[in-house]
Amino acid sequence: MNPVRPRTALVTGANRGIGLETCRQLDRAGLDVVLGARDLTRGTAAAKALSGARTRAVELDVTDADSVRRCAQRLTSDGVEVDVLVNNAGIYPTTGFFSLDEKTLREALDVHLMGAFHLCQAFVPAMVRRGFGRVVNVSSGGGALTDSVPSPAAYGISKAALNALTLVVAAAVPDTVKVNAVCPGWVRTDMGGSAAPTSVEDGADTVAWLARLPDSGPTGGFFRNRRRIDW
Repeated sequence: MNPVRPRTALVTGANRGIGLETCRQLDRAGLDVVLGARDLTRGTAAAKALSGARTRAVELDVTDADSVRRCAQRLTSDGVEVDVLVNNAGIYPTTGFFSLDEKTLREALDVHLMGAFHLCQAFVPAMVRRGFGRVVNVSSGGGALTDSVPSPAAYGISKAALNALTLVVAAAVPDTVKVNAVCPGWVRTDMGGSAAPTSVEDGADTVAWLARLPDSGPTGGFFRNRRRIDW
């Protein structure tokens, strides 16, 4: 009888912050982890710093569709099947709406929306064929329509778009593939700053939980602290 292979998770923007901590928690939970980083040198150093032996780094720029395709091709060539996709890569432009230029808005959309779009198209079809998959889109309450999409403008708009993508992808796949979004809260990372009230461990907890949902778990939801919140 063939041994059951460990599940494999691909985490984007993972050489630091919530992404790196998500890799750590998934590694500890027994998953093989692919740490995606725009700078492969930094990604490789981050992967080596993790205590587990099941993490590898790959070069991945989510704003570049060709980079996403190359990553998918490289993993396929190496016999790696991605069971869990964590779209974590993010930026935090703080410009107010009337000072916001098109370049800044497009950059936020490229990272938060189009990056997740290309990655879902690259990896989710195989999840559907295999009958198992988990997609976690790291979003924010800053993109919640029920909170009137708070500023900063480009950040809120792009995260609201990511939330919409979450619902669209969830509706396009069977329940064997769970697709959810998560608000990790205001987390003490390079992006969140030292004044943030949430530790990186707690910020990554719901991300890692959604990545490991059982077959009976939810799909098409938005979560904070392992509880569903309004869109």
